[in-house]
Amino acid sequence: MHIPSTAREQVAAIKAGTLTAETLMAATYDRMEAVNGTLNAVVSVLPREEAMARARAADAKPNDGPLHGLPLAVKDLANAAGFPTTQGAPFFAEMTPVEDDLVIARLRGAGAVVFGKTNSPEFGLGSHTTNRLFGPTRNPYDPTRSAGGSSGGAGVALASGIVSIADGSDMMGSLRNPAVWNGVFGIRPTVGRVPRDPVGEAFLATLSTLGPMARDPLDLALLLDVMSGPDPRVPDAQPLDPVLPKLDAPLSKLRLGWVGDWGGAWTMEHGLLAAYEGALSGFGACGHGVDPIAPPMSREVLWQSWTHLRAMLVHGGLSPLVAAGHTLNGQADQELAKAKTLTVDDILAASAIRSDWFRCLAGLWEKFDALILPAAQVRPYDVTQTWPSEINGVEMDTYHRWMECVIPASLAGVPAIALPAGLDQGLPFGFQVLAAPGREDLLIRLAMEWHQFGRMPAPDMSGYAQIKPG
Repeated sequence: MHIPSTAREQVAAIKAGTLTAETLMAATYDRMEAVNGTLNAVVSVLPREEAMARARAADAKPNDGPLHGLPLAVKDLANAAGFPTTQGAPFFAEMTPVEDDLVIARLRGAGAVVFGKTNSPEFGLGSHTTNRLFGPTRNPYDPTRSAGGSSGGAGVALASGIVSIADGSDMMGSLRNPAVWNGVFGIRPTVGRVPRDPVGEAFLATLSTLGPMARDPLDLALLLDVMSGPDPRVPDAQPLDPVLPKLDAPLSKLRLGWVGDWGGAWTMEHGLLAAYEGALSGFGACGHGVDPIAPPMSREVLWQSWTHLRAMLVHGGLSPLVAAGHTLNGQADQELAKAKTLTVDDILAASAIRSDWFRCLAGLWEKFDALILPAAQVRPYDVTQTWPSEINGVEMDTYHRWMECVIPASLAGVPAIALPAGLDQGLPFGFQVLAAPGREDLLIRLAMEWHQFGRMPAPDMSGYAQIKPG
């Protein structure tokens, strides 16, 4: 039986009675059994018969939800009732919540059928999906390479055809980097469009946001609208308009600013910047103008703000684990060590820099409709490597310095979409495009135009050997 490839088509077929959720779940498990032993994208998977029973239950319900019958694997940093939320940490292996997080409840309420979790780095730290509990997730274009992260399992599950949509989260590029490294789309929404779970500290933690990933930009919008909407318990949750109804309007010619390597400040793997500059012609093919711009603000000032605020927030989440006697990984240790050096004045200064950057961008939106940046400074690297310790002989002084290009969007809380641009030296790469707050519709319409050109070849997985994760 032919299974449609997009989430919208799958839901439409189920509602029309030409496809059942049971058949779609069976196809999902067939695909997962064929490729997941190599790729290790999905973990904590339900037994096949239990997943089939849940799909049959979906078929027995009125099919009026926008995600009705769609198989979904939830990122292993989010709580889905009945599934372990391990965060990749051995001491959380049996931590099974009895309630869904807010956004996961919305996805289930829209009709999605959860069957497993997608792998992530331990505690979501770093853009390489590996952990002590499940091992590495492998890139479908080359299983010897990293899949990125922290939504790496989600990106691979999409690229390999296991699922058609996936949830993720993004603090430091965790939706954008794995999207371009796996040849799919991901969008970091405006902070507040998708509310955080209403637990713990609610006012300071605005560097991270939840968001969607998909193989198709319209599916991205579909999932974004389901995830979005205010919650009275979340202080910065915003009642922004749904995106899908805005996507019929064509884009006029956009004014796009190309930031490049931030005036040479961001070290790029040899030849990668040239690949980006060559791929810029795709925006012209879509009818838009691209102009290079000088770095709008000091790279080191932004990095200072980022590292201080991130260390503060990670310390808040992980220091209780240390107090409880748990051993963390090297990435967490770096963040906690950094946090111990910070003063109140350091945090205030970091927040002031962040505020200046937001105002700087407000001025740029008067000149440009969107800004184009690289989504990664290196190509997908060896899956056995913890993180790139150097680029072109330049030492990376932290575990995440090599991801520096993603922090402009994260610090400002503006929407940023990942656009896969093709292959460079046989490996996927792509752009991130930033826009003013609330302009997800502009970014997704741009992605729809981009997608029409079919720049991303599907990965060839026909010859995969069963490489055991580890």
